[in-house]
Amino acid sequence: MVKGSEERVINSGVKWQVSRSAICWSDVTGRNHSSVIPIRICFFLSEIVRVCSNGRVMKRALIVWGGWDGHKPKEGADLFAGWLRTQDFEVEVSDTLDSYLDAEKLGSLSLIVPMWTMGTITKEQSEGLREAVKDGVGLAGYHGTMADSFRDNTDYQFMTGGQWVAHPDNIIDYTVNITDHDDPITRGLRDFSMHSEQYYMHTDPSNQVLATTTLVDRSTDWVNGTVMPVVWKRRYGQGRVFYSSLGHVPDDFKVPEAMEIQRRGMLWAAR
Repeated sequence: MVKGSEERVINSGVKWQVSRSAICWSDVTGRNHSSVIPIRICFFLSEIVRVCSNGRVMKRALIVWGGWDGHKPKEGADLFAGWLRTQDFEVEVSDTLDSYLDAEKLGSLSLIVPMWTMGTITKEQSEGLREAVKDGVGLAGYHGTMADSFRDNTDYQFMTGGQWVAHPDNIIDYTVNITDHDDPITRGLRDFSMHSEQYYMHTDPSNQVLATTTLVDRSTDWVNGTVMPVVWKRRYGQGRVFYSSLGHVPDDFKVPEAMEIQRRGMLWAAR
């Protein structure tokens, strides 16, 4: 790879590397090619290679994973990075919160998918993320990898619209009830069952709730009968924010409705 270059893969299977003075590419047969060209043309081509074979410009997504390993964030990042690429997204996967310090890069994104449970975020990292969303970059995530990320950062929680506080009795059977049948994220879906953690959360009353669950026969009997939001969307500045409390581990997305909601939510959030 050319030093200082960017590598892009487009749907035709052609891999490009664009640097400040040269462009290199390998075709579908694996043969390599290169050409030295003027800098202005290189900059132009660096945008051209973002165009898919079907003529649409690829959107850019950033997935940042880390924190507590119990939620299997790397596996989750791999799962959704792969799917986003099938939807004409150019995806960067990062394992450092310093990714939120590059304002120029963040400003070029369509979507940020946080996958970071617990841990600590610096003031500068938090501000970088929140300012990008305020300026219009979409944010979409799930379970504790988005809503149990930085427990001492209320500014972050104000953006996400909720914070985990408990999952009574841990892994249980429960029902998710679709409450908004007209929204594009949940349209056509019916109530469905999960065998996982049923999140009890502190949530923002300004959220547009799309699905809920009711706590029944929990050992913490004082919360029995509570109707808890599961899926919501909201605005934060100019940015769209989507969240689902499903997905304790990536295998939970083998439930078709859980996966479909997450996919639709990411596409809705992306600008």
